[in-house]
Amino acid sequence: MRVGPPAAGLLKQPPTGRPRVAVLLPLPFPGPFDYAAPPDLPAPPLQPGDIVTVPLGRRTETGVVWDPERNLPPEFTPPPMKSVADGRLKPVIARLDQPPLPASLRRFVDWVAAYTLSPPGLVLAMALRTGTAAQAAPALGWAVADPPPGLRDTPARRRVLDIATHDGPLTAAELARRAGVGTSVVRGLADAGALRGVTMTPRPAFVRPDPDHCPPALDGEQAESARALRALAAEGGFSVTLLEGVTGSGKTEIYMEAIAACLARGKQVMVLLPEIALSSQWTGRFARRFGAEPALWHSDLGPRLRRVTWHAVADGTARVVVGARSALFLPFAELGLIIVDEEHETAFKQEDGVTYHARDMAVVRARMDHAPVVLVSATPSLETLANVGAGRYRHLVLTARHGGATMPEVRTIDMRAHPPERGLFLSPVLTEAIRQAIGRGEQGMLFLNRRGYAPLTLCRTCGHRLQCPNCTAWLVEHRARQILTCHHCGYQEATPPACPECHAESSLTPIGPGVERITEEARATFPDARILVMASDTLPGPAATADAVARIARREIDLVIGTQIVAKGWHFPHLTLVGVVDADLGLGGGDLRAAERTVQLLHQVAGRAGRAEAPGTVLLQSYTPDHPVMLALVSGDFESFMRQEAEQRRPGFWPPFGRLAALIVSADTPEAADATARALGQAAPRGDSLQVLGPAPAPLAILRGRHRRRLLLRTRREVAVQPLLRQWLDRVTPERGARIDIDIDPVSFL
Repeated sequence: MRVGPPAAGLLKQPPTGRPRVAVLLPLPFPGPFDYAAPPDLPAPPLQPGDIVTVPLGRRTETGVVWDPERNLPPEFTPPPMKSVADGRLKPVIARLDQPPLPASLRRFVDWVAAYTLSPPGLVLAMALRTGTAAQAAPALGWAVADPPPGLRDTPARRRVLDIATHDGPLTAAELARRAGVGTSVVRGLADAGALRGVTMTPRPAFVRPDPDHCPPALDGEQAESARALRALAAEGGFSVTLLEGVTGSGKTEIYMEAIAACLARGKQVMVLLPEIALSSQWTGRFARRFGAEPALWHSDLGPRLRRVTWHAVADGTARVVVGARSALFLPFAELGLIIVDEEHETAFKQEDGVTYHARDMAVVRARMDHAPVVLVSATPSLETLANVGAGRYRHLVLTARHGGATMPEVRTIDMRAHPPERGLFLSPVLTEAIRQAIGRGEQGMLFLNRRGYAPLTLCRTCGHRLQCPNCTAWLVEHRARQILTCHHCGYQEATPPACPECHAESSLTPIGPGVERITEEARATFPDARILVMASDTLPGPAATADAVARIARREIDLVIGTQIVAKGWHFPHLTLVGVVDADLGLGGGDLRAAERTVQLLHQVAGRAGRAEAPGTVLLQSYTPDHPVMLALVSGDFESFMRQEAEQRRPGFWPPFGRLAALIVSADTPEAADATARALGQAAPRGDSLQVLGPAPAPLAILRGRHRRRLLLRTRREVAVQPLLRQWLDRVTPERGARIDIDIDPVSFL
């Protein structure tokens, strides 16, 4: 057995007479292991993509027969591994009765692993998920048999036999439910010979969407963009298109026309959404357009539904899948189109385990499957706009809202001139605007991207601040649950009655607002208003989110208060006023994308206002109303703002005009973290076209009990960072208990 790709050919014949087979396991090994093909394997012989069980030490593991040639760019190709003698090869145990992993997905796994410098087995683990578990056995149903002589007749039995005659076969539970009897009645008929057991034919898990079910009426820019996307989807082949349109311009309806064209070709579609919560409203719109719901793929699915969905994707019966970033690794049989909605969202970046950006990897997956990909946003990322400017991506633009609705008026409230009352956070200008909107029978929204009651709690007596014991972070008060929690590691403790440092009673005071505190103020200011809070801890899943959205649509809510979840593509036709409590919140810190992210987020929030006949108004509470971000939001000139952002980043080769790679050192002790970080700094690559910043303590210097240090490699866009990083890491041995994580193209700098 050896680690690494075989020297030549999948089935190289060793002296033992049995072919050598490369098998990649979903474990953190640097490559596939070689095994001998089993002597008694039934035909056909093992092929790349087959899912097999193999011995590994004293246990059995599930893996995938891998390709001998990995077809990676030279700069991504990992160094070859040493081989071992053929006589030491262990045989494959068995081939599982599972759909094989498609060749395009196998190439994608290799590419993602090489690009992110991750063990390919960890990437494969995301592709296998629960798919290798056996499908549930077909259910046993009951159908009518010839009634035996002397069968005792009762009304309950007659109902069961009548339903089984017209609707059978049905399971015992379903038959009993329809007849309004207990399952004992069904069992009695079966024992008497009046019902016979039959194996039921499994029903398709997903109804096939009809591309011609309910096409929308589009005109002008919408019709033109829809024609362009339909043509791309009908033609097939790899391409990337940015669909940019102001909020409320009908982008979803337009790209659904591309989905319809892809379905008409008999191909499958993958739609990526940045948040699970968005799936509820999106699936409703999809069902109205296509007469069937799509398959869902996200972390809230139970194991059985995940298994059913994985197999339906693999055999092609799931034609459209909408999901979070992990849907990228599903085994599509006939992938013909990828949609990335809200492509600018940072939620598409996977930060734990294998670090990758789903938007960028969607482009790679589309190339592997020779399929078009459509990136959708009202506020595209600077990276995507740079690709448009370079001619790599096509560009479709929608400048007006659908149905005659107008863009909302955006104004700033200078908090220096119109401050709130002492101890409050809403300016009188904003509270009066809300009062007037509610008085007109319209709906309002308050946005603050901060969960909980207060982000910081300190002691008025000694100044002690309540901090997480595992992280360099303050504990956030959640007053409704009477707890303090860390939003980084999940640590919780009850809110203490006294200061834990000086023991002064009733001395702890909240500093700053979260949505709970704003809700408290709103209830006091608008006592008759029907208020709904939308945050990740008040809406625990898609079902709760769907219920909240339905209540807003039915006009059961006057004022919505929420975090960034309220910014995501919702259509609330009666919402006319949006107030941003702290428009300056995202502008602090050293994040190079801070201004870009703030513009994108606040523009999305503003887009919830005035999406129907009534005009909308957006009020931004700010202490810096002359900041370029505020000026861009008021003017609506997103294009000029992004052009200025680009000009600021270009001279220093900051993304998208250069490449970044972060090295994050974490260790059990600060000494081990410092020693490893110093060793990395001393071994750092040198050159005119690159710069290494650090080592330095990470902004979150302790996270989940581990001490963290960071280094940042910056170079020109045309330089491949993977070979540099491999050589760099080869020169350094981490201290005991230390780990070095690599983040190519980092989004977060914490």
